[in-house]
Amino acid sequence: MTDLQTELQNSALAGLVDKERYISQDEYLPKLLFNTAEDHVKTHLDEELMTCQHFTFAVAFITEAVLAMLKPKLADLVLKGVTGRILTSNYLGFNNPKVFKELLKIPNLEVRVLKQSDSFHAKGYIFDKGEYQSMIIGSSNLTETALIRNYEWNLRITSYENAALTDQVINEVEQQWQRAAALTPEWITDYEADYQTIVFNRQKNEPIETVAEESADYIAITPNHMQKDALKSLNFLRHEGHQRALIVSATGTGKTYLGAFDVKRVNPKKFLFIVHREQILKKAKASFHQVLGGDWSEYGILSGNENQREARYLFATIQTLAKESTLSQFDPEEFDYIMIDEAHKSGASSYHRVIDYFKPQFLLGMTATPERTDDFNIYELFDYNLAYEIRLQDALEEDMLAPFHYIGVTDYELNDEIGEEKTPLQNLVSSERMDYVEQQLNYYGYSGDQVHGLIFCSRKDEAKEVARIMTTKGYPSVALTGEDNVDYREQVIQDFETGRYQYIVTVDIFNEGIDIPCINQVVMLRNTQSSIIFIQQLGRGLRKFPRKDFVTVIDFIGNYKNNYLIPIALTGDHSRNKNSLRNKLSTDQIIGMSTINFTEVAKQRVYDSINNSNLTELKQLRDDYQDLKKRLGRMPMLFDFTTHGSIDGSVLIAKYDNYYQFLLKMKEDVHLNSYEDTVLRMLSKELLNGMRIHELLLLKLLFEKDGVVSVDDFKKALEQVNARVDQKTLD
Repeated sequence: MTDLQTELQNSALAGLVDKERYISQDEYLPKLLFNTAEDHVKTHLDEELMTCQHFTFAVAFITEAVLAMLKPKLADLVLKGVTGRILTSNYLGFNNPKVFKELLKIPNLEVRVLKQSDSFHAKGYIFDKGEYQSMIIGSSNLTETALIRNYEWNLRITSYENAALTDQVINEVEQQWQRAAALTPEWITDYEADYQTIVFNRQKNEPIETVAEESADYIAITPNHMQKDALKSLNFLRHEGHQRALIVSATGTGKTYLGAFDVKRVNPKKFLFIVHREQILKKAKASFHQVLGGDWSEYGILSGNENQREARYLFATIQTLAKESTLSQFDPEEFDYIMIDEAHKSGASSYHRVIDYFKPQFLLGMTATPERTDDFNIYELFDYNLAYEIRLQDALEEDMLAPFHYIGVTDYELNDEIGEEKTPLQNLVSSERMDYVEQQLNYYGYSGDQVHGLIFCSRKDEAKEVARIMTTKGYPSVALTGEDNVDYREQVIQDFETGRYQYIVTVDIFNEGIDIPCINQVVMLRNTQSSIIFIQQLGRGLRKFPRKDFVTVIDFIGNYKNNYLIPIALTGDHSRNKNSLRNKLSTDQIIGMSTINFTEVAKQRVYDSINNSNLTELKQLRDDYQDLKKRLGRMPMLFDFTTHGSIDGSVLIAKYDNYYQFLLKMKEDVHLNSYEDTVLRMLSKELLNGMRIHELLLLKLLFEKDGVVSVDDFKKALEQVNARVDQKTLD
């Protein structure tokens, strides 16, 4: 018997007879797979794919979103010469015709389809590993909910090549495979006609839901549960006598609606909403009207073009409002409630002039990005009253945004050289690179019937040339840069939304304040310079929109020293701990129904960036420290970094021995004598990493029991956490 046969035998006996008697490797052990917050069926599917020599999926239902997740893995398998098969069906008309079109794009995949009448409803995944096969068989179809969220049961089993179970499964798959029709463009054309009939009959039989409207243009909108929590917090702050507060809410999570809900609750006699861009005014006014209702005559605009200052709900641009001639027309106490949109900009003198002039009963700032690169402290401006915070990861978990599928691919290599920070323009827009870009955009696709893509470039001349080339390739595109005026931008966005343009190519003007919900593909053709800007640009596509199930984010990764910022931005990991970042790269991350995927070469480039970068330069640590200090309004304690998702304390200790030494570097007025400093070094180095629970638990008990703990009490406490209690360890 070979070593492999022995391992498989022990695994089978451990899984089915006696786990204590037989020692087995986890790789071969039978295992029940289901979705939890920490583990997903998709993760196991990915692992099996990357270690197989061939694969066969037999699944009834497939969605576009799952294909978007799997395509990076399948692209890597092409390079390894690994091929696969998918056996599926048109059962119940579940599979959209576009799914079959996407399947045809995958070069190393052969697909066959069983007829509707076959009632094919299997869910099995078979991976050929050479001498043995792994199988995942159970309840999960190839859909994002089945692989990530739903409570599904799937059994992962491993069997030898001549095992009875292997023969039975493979023979059954082969029988069904021979009965099925090959997937071809002609088959899809025929299915599209049938699918339209299926959809029509399905809609005809669905009950029609009616929505009661208070007026022709007013539809009742209710806050989601995170907005409800924020509203409670705002109400509590006012009840405590506070007159200012700040809301941090990720792009696309409904900041404007949240503000409107609060205004509805407060019911001010007169309200002022301040924005920094004129094109936001009308949308903000419409959003408030949806929540507040009432006559349109109560709503007014104050801008360079309009002056409706008498309105009860006034929406003003800061540029117009901050003029002395405009401010002087208002009584300082005219507005009960003032709200500032994009409040991170309120460090400018124009905002200070307005804020210092008015005396409202309540001032609310709203922003998606409170972090600043200058010395302005937004938290101080709003009296350190952070009423609520909805970060991107939280919003995705709560299904407040459209899910995204991030795909990190390697950039095009020209003459064995890949893009770097100073790559010449002719290389960035070479025919070879643009052909490669087109290939990747087509392969990874988008959700819906038509692409609405946003491409970010590194500079203006590149944006204009990329737009020209994409148009000549048959994808009508237009470049927008800071040189274009507001009226032209609005016209381009309108043409984009109606389908005249498939792509808008830009540099930096779409980082914030632009709302185009139809965007279903975001393309990064530039280096990641800032995790904040990265999230702002990603956020352009995250607003929900009819017939948009997800957003495809395609990031072309070159030899950039800042590649380490990508996992920081996507996962929100600001620990500056290299091991933490590397661990997040080792397996594809899942946030809510969103996924983060890299091709192997692109992943290696990010690994290299993490390994080669100094994540703990004094300037970087000082910036993080000052950000937290501004947020807290006091000198942070070491524990504050953990509770606010900032620097990993162990990173500071590894570099400075203890937090006291770090505070000295930050020029804080703190004082310890040499003995206290030594004790703190010992405690920090020995205990902070949490490698042994014994000392930590003993310290906790000593604090709780006034400095005296019996050996028996200590043993009981250790046993409760399954820690060792032998005499040698205790000694």
